[in-house]
Amino acid sequence: METIAKAKSHGGVQGVYRHASETCKCDMTFALFLPPQAEQGPVPLLWYLSGLTCTHQNVMDKGEYRQLAAELGIAVICPDTSPRGDTIPDEPDNWQFGKGAGFYLDATEAPFAEHYRMYSYVTDELPRLIAAQFPIDMTRQAITGHSMGGHGALTIALKNPERFRSVSAFAPIVQPSTAGWSRPALEKYLGPDETAWRAYDATLLIEDGHRVAEILVDQGTADGFLDEGLRPWLLQEACDKSGIPLTLNMREGYDHSYFFISTFMGDHLRWHAERLKK
Repeated sequence: METIAKAKSHGGVQGVYRHASETCKCDMTFALFLPPQAEQGPVPLLWYLSGLTCTHQNVMDKGEYRQLAAELGIAVICPDTSPRGDTIPDEPDNWQFGKGAGFYLDATEAPFAEHYRMYSYVTDELPRLIAAQFPIDMTRQAITGHSMGGHGALTIALKNPERFRSVSAFAPIVQPSTAGWSRPALEKYLGPDETAWRAYDATLLIEDGHRVAEILVDQGTADGFLDEGLRPWLLQEACDKSGIPLTLNMREGYDHSYFFISTFMGDHLRWHAERLKK
C-alpha cells in the first residue's frame, strides 16, 4: 500500500492511500482519518460512501467531519466511487455511468463485470486491508453516504446488518430500479432481468425481508434531484410497512451540495457515535 499524503488535523491524521485492488483489477485510492485516540488503541470506524462524479477527495475537502470525529474518537474512511484507469470501460460523456458511478454493486455484464465490483471491494477487500494496516476496531463499524453513496450505504447495511451497528444517509437514491437517473446504469451493469436489480435497491431489499435496527436520513427540500431521483417517501413507505424505525429529516431550503452535507454532518457523526459505543 502506498501513502499518497498524510497531514495532522485536530490531533489526528488525515491520510490518502493507494493500493492494487484484486477485486477491481486496478489501483484504488481511499482516504482515512484516524482520530488522536488511535494512538492508544483501536477505534471504531465510520464508512462514508460518496455520490455520482465524486472521488474520496470531495468529502475530505468539503465534508467538515474531522474536528468532531477527533472529539468522538471515530475513524472515517472514504473510498472512491468506482474503478479508475485508462483501461477501465467508461462512458466519458455520461456522468451517471462508468467512472465515478459504480453504484456500489458487482456488475455481471461485459465489459463491466471485470472491474466494476464496488460492492465486493467495499464489503470485503478494503475492510480486510484496513483491519491489517490500521488500528481499527472492526467489531464497531457504521456506514453513511450521499446520493449514490446513500444508496450504497443503505443497501450494504441491509445486506450486512451483523457488521454495521448503524446506518444513515444524506439524500439517498432509495429506489434506483425505477429512478430515471439510475435505472439505465443498473441495466448496463446487471443486465435486463430486473430481478437481479433487487439486490441493489433499498426499498426492494426491505420488501424482500432485509432489516436493520433503524435508519437516519437527511434530505433537502430544495434538492433539484428530489422528485426524479431520490424520492425519500418511498423509503418511508417501505420502512413503515416493515416496522423499521426511520428518522427522515426534510431540511427546508437545503440543496444536494456539500453545503447541505457539511451542515448536518455533525448530527450524523453524533448519532453513529452513540450506537458505536453500545
